[in-house]
Amino acid sequence: MQMFLRLMLVLAIVCVAAPRGSAQTPDTLAAWGERLFFDTALSGQNHQSCATCHDPAFGFADPRDTVAGRAVSMGDDLESFGDRNAPGLGYARFVPEFMRTADGVYRGGQFHDGRAANLAEQALGPIMNPVEMALPSAEVLAKRLGADPDHRAALRQYAGITDPSGDPDATLNAVADALAAFEKTDEFAPFTSRYDRYLRGEIALSDQEELGRVLFFSQQFTNCNQCHQLQATPGQKNETFSNYEYHNIGVPVNRAARGASKMAAGYIDQGLLANPHISDPAQAGKFKVPGLRNVAVTGPYMHNGVFADLRTVILFYNTYNTTRPARHINPETGAPFAPPEVDGTLSLAKLEMGPALDDQRIDALVAFLETLTDARYEHLLTR
Repeated sequence: MQMFLRLMLVLAIVCVAAPRGSAQTPDTLAAWGERLFFDTALSGQNHQSCATCHDPAFGFADPRDTVAGRAVSMGDDLESFGDRNAPGLGYARFVPEFMRTADGVYRGGQFHDGRAANLAEQALGPIMNPVEMALPSAEVLAKRLGADPDHRAALRQYAGITDPSGDPDATLNAVADALAAFEKTDEFAPFTSRYDRYLRGEIALSDQEELGRVLFFSQQFTNCNQCHQLQATPGQKNETFSNYEYHNIGVPVNRAARGASKMAAGYIDQGLLANPHISDPAQAGKFKVPGLRNVAVTGPYMHNGVFADLRTVILFYNTYNTTRPARHINPETGAPFAPPEVDGTLSLAKLEMGPALDDQRIDALVAFLETLTDARYEHLLTR
């Protein structure tokens, strides 16, 4: 049975990862990036492409079930697991480069802790990570791409590289630039959701969705948009629903993910403090505020995938605003929500701003979040 499941996983990976489109040399840097995005040559054992963990059919998130559900992704060796959830890559081009603002607030960057300043740096992370795509070296990549006439032509055209093996580092950087160019296209950010159509006056929201919208942007009943709003004012076009700052909201350990990743006993995910550029202990346990585009179809949720259902996420936030014992029960476990993995740096000033929400308002917020789903993913909605 285990051998059968392993075979099925390999077949699924190959189906997702196979390059698509014409065999001709791509005519733009982004088109070359698209081909690279689906090319398993970027992984050590040729089992994975970028699309394996960022499947465009599933909001550029990882739809594969593993021993930890969908919380963490399986690596190219079909045995290794990371400890964090693979975020959807949709709308990632709007994340600013990692920075510290004038008032000392960290903002932007790729990955949950901002360790990659931009999309090009992010592209290299999974490729070279031994528990992800596990490419052994830039030299191996250069040799593989050099053996492919189209990749060789693209390297010559877009990076001026005639001999990939003669300059493997430049080849690796050219791949990163191409992948970043692809991720900046409208393929990743079409703005076709019900919310976008509502803003354009093409549709009306349902009464429940409208209630959720009002609640989401309200400073009286919730403070969702304190962190989940990029534009200066509500209701603007091209909103990605994140200010891309870092907060500790008290997310508990995901025991299933931690078991799969086989981290050392006593390991604590320090969040922003794990970013090699950060040494301030006050940043421990803080993670980047995620954008909410396609959030309803790209679960599980939080940086470690600890919550499977979007409604559970809102119930979790609601625990900071109610003392009712029943409201502190995680419906996915039937037990109280577990304590924070990192305590002491919680963003309580933002978490405790609103009143307790009743079921009607919780369901309305879920309904509104579902309106942020791109049209091509609406069939994935379960309600």
